[in-house]
Amino acid sequence: MILLTLVFAPFFAGILSWLAGRRSTLAVRWISLITMSAGFLIAVWLWSINRHSTSLWYEEVNWPWLPAWGIHFHLGADGLSVPLLALTYFLGIVSVLVSWTEIQYQVGFFHLNLLWTITGMGGVFLSLDLFLFYFAWELMLIPIYFLIGIWGHEHRHYAAIKFFIFTQLSGLLMLIAILSLYFAHHALTGVYTFEYADLLGTPLAPATEMWIMLGFFAAFAVKLPVVPLHTWLPDAHTEAPTAGSVDLAGLLLKTGAYGLIRFTIPLFPHASREFAPIAMWLGVVSILYGAILAFSQTDLKRLVACTSVSHMGFVLLGIYAWNSLALEGAVVTMIAHGISTGALFVLVGALQERIETRDLNRMGGLWSVAPRLSGAALFFALASLGLPGLGDFVGEFLVLLGTYPVSVPLAVLAAIGVLAATFYALRMVQRAFCGPNVREWRFPDLVPREGFTVAIMITALLWIGLYPRPVIDMFRPAMLHLETYVARSLP
Repeated sequence: MILLTLVFAPFFAGILSWLAGRRSTLAVRWISLITMSAGFLIAVWLWSINRHSTSLWYEEVNWPWLPAWGIHFHLGADGLSVPLLALTYFLGIVSVLVSWTEIQYQVGFFHLNLLWTITGMGGVFLSLDLFLFYFAWELMLIPIYFLIGIWGHEHRHYAAIKFFIFTQLSGLLMLIAILSLYFAHHALTGVYTFEYADLLGTPLAPATEMWIMLGFFAAFAVKLPVVPLHTWLPDAHTEAPTAGSVDLAGLLLKTGAYGLIRFTIPLFPHASREFAPIAMWLGVVSILYGAILAFSQTDLKRLVACTSVSHMGFVLLGIYAWNSLALEGAVVTMIAHGISTGALFVLVGALQERIETRDLNRMGGLWSVAPRLSGAALFFALASLGLPGLGDFVGEFLVLLGTYPVSVPLAVLAAIGVLAATFYALRMVQRAFCGPNVREWRFPDLVPREGFTVAIMITALLWIGLYPRPVIDMFRPAMLHLETYVARSLP
């Protein structure tokens, strides 16, 4: 029941929130907060009782769904999915807290969409049947579309439609790739199946394997996002409500990276090895271009959004370097980026709620007005630029160490990207919070609810930065299993 609870509790809580919204908005918020907190505690408990487990899957559910077509309701949790589930519910808690006063209309429907987004992401991180995975993949898009389109800012309809077109078209490419693999497996074995374990090792002609792999890669590259498939991201992040931005940056992008690690490379090891140099160059281009893009922004929220392109480039680089150090760095970067960038969106949302602008040209001198908010922004800006002692540094440093034996030039260029992050992060802090308060801003500092939200995110980043071993030990066995399987599949 553990995995079923993690997936379906937010689904039913969303319906309950929608119904309760007709009577009490406060009840809606508490239902959502309790559900998210319970999910986080279950994920942490699941990790704690399996810290020393040698089993491939900590928990597993496998029921026939449509057996005539080879479709199963198959969920499994291992050392890779559990930390991402914990991150999902952790940022779910943050999303509820930051929406406490920001969302004032259709509160019940808002929380239904927020909770159903968590349901979709839980299904993505746990599915071991490719049909079920695709079902969960598409499920999480619809509530995010509504979050942007209904509760977003000025250009929310344009941003929501652009987000939906990019993700839906790339998802259709993945569906075609899944069906191609499904029928190719049947042609070889006479068995129709969408089961992940059965499809692993399916022998394919080189050209066929490459084309099917590219279908998977396209869907995951859009979500990551990889340059030049990134253009939906700044608009979606900028126009989304704060909770939507937190979920987009902290969680949705991680589903793309998870898909590459779990499905693309293990299912298509030969094609992935041939494609790896191109993918690694795309990662480096994303690192450098994302940093330049962020530096050029004057919209504070858009600036933070563009930093995700750069940081997720490190994840792509680490995945396709495909060695222990690089993979560990990629997963740590995924977790740390979700917390640090999610926190920056929390602070930008709090600031916009107070001064009703995101324009850096209208800011300056805010430190004297709101020192707690400004100090927190400095902390997370330093985390974003990779300051030693914080979580982002650990992940990016491990990626660089793992990339160096594979390609020295790419490691050097990626290191330049770390330096470039210094410029956009410090520019953001300098223009928004330092200097004289020439516009004579006056507004309240962080309230206790906001301060608590920021404090738990600071604690999480410090823990990962100063003592990352428990986090790395959590997913290392699963990563070693995938790495060993791919190594055995290659000549």
